[in-house]
Amino acid sequence: MSVQITTLPNGFRIVTEPMPGLNSAAVGLWIEAGARHEAPEQNGVAHFLEHMAFKGTARRSALQIAEEIEDVGGYINAYTSREMTAYYARVLKADVALAVDVLADIVLNPAFEAREIEVERGVILQEIGQALDTPDDIIFDWLQETAYPSQPIGRSILGPSAQVSGFSEGDLRRFVADHYGPGQMILSAAGAVDHDALVRLAEPLFGHMVAKPPQRAEAARFHNGERREMRGLEQAHFALAIEAPDYRSESFYTSQVFTGALGGGMSSRLFQRLREDRGLCYTVFAQSGAYFDTGMITIYAGTGGSEIGELAGLTIDEIRRAAEDMSEAEVSRARAQMKAGLLMGLESPSARAERLAKLLSIWGRVPDISEAIARIDAVTMQGVRAHAQDLIRDSRMALALYGPIERAPRLLHLSERLAA
Repeated sequence: MSVQITTLPNGFRIVTEPMPGLNSAAVGLWIEAGARHEAPEQNGVAHFLEHMAFKGTARRSALQIAEEIEDVGGYINAYTSREMTAYYARVLKADVALAVDVLADIVLNPAFEAREIEVERGVILQEIGQALDTPDDIIFDWLQETAYPSQPIGRSILGPSAQVSGFSEGDLRRFVADHYGPGQMILSAAGAVDHDALVRLAEPLFGHMVAKPPQRAEAARFHNGERREMRGLEQAHFALAIEAPDYRSESFYTSQVFTGALGGGMSSRLFQRLREDRGLCYTVFAQSGAYFDTGMITIYAGTGGSEIGELAGLTIDEIRRAAEDMSEAEVSRARAQMKAGLLMGLESPSARAERLAKLLSIWGRVPDISEAIARIDAVTMQGVRAHAQDLIRDSRMALALYGPIERAPRLLHLSERLAA
């Protein structure tokens, strides 16, 4: 069985991938609208809207939404990212039609009742407060804002408390009117699904929607910068960002392999040097994220206030050393980890449905898994070293520090050490 795609006349897309042998399916609506599509005064509204989808429609109360899915043993949830908002469910094969109907209802017909807006506002304010109380959570928001200052892509997905406190029904409906058009929506399903049957379900639910031109997000511009927040915590939290390729770039997979070898697991350079050899931290990792027009390698570690200077310096040294002596064994291991993670993820209908939607959004098609594997296999040791050299030469970095950071070096010092 293979991936099938149908586009309705109004631009609404349906994509499916059957998984023989399964009795359940994952189905969801992915909307190409997230935090980076918000105007400054709207920051946080996409996430608020996601929450309100479950608070009732013209046909269902909040309790009925939960009960209808859970009565059949299913699961329903949602998330907001910087570029997309997703509403998804996992159900048995016989209940796919119910899941699609509920998803369509909560996305297209939210009630936005005044009382429910106030209740959910309180929930979101608690969520914001929880993030602010979690150092190894909030530091990534600060890093994003530092790397992309005064830009939608740099703002928090949750939004600031003061702004969330003022959102009204009108604010929610305006965002929907601007960004929830049929051409910005993808109905994706994997597992025990039949493509033609899903199209027949989707046509009366979404086919009547009027097409609208997409609202393009502001182009991203990565900046050097640092944010230092002194606090009497037990640990000093260190987060470093380096500009990386966007997900359409020819060097995307090279960047992913480099990041994996640098800090993607227990065998990685950063884990071995900072934790195993020096005992400077409990948690350390590097990850590579990508967007439509930019990307970011993020390195994180938590350490003691007296060790932060050594940890930061050794992190920079490992990046420099990778450009000189990254080995074939390290690159081969990182490639294997990437391929294993990709293939293992395909065993989950939920992960596969998400992959279908994201790839269709990025490429306008769903490349076969063999294409991704071939591109990973094509990454060479020489290419990884050259990529590290490019990072060093450009030296575009952002830094966020939180906790007892009096001894932490400045970004300028780290940049000079990287370029030395």
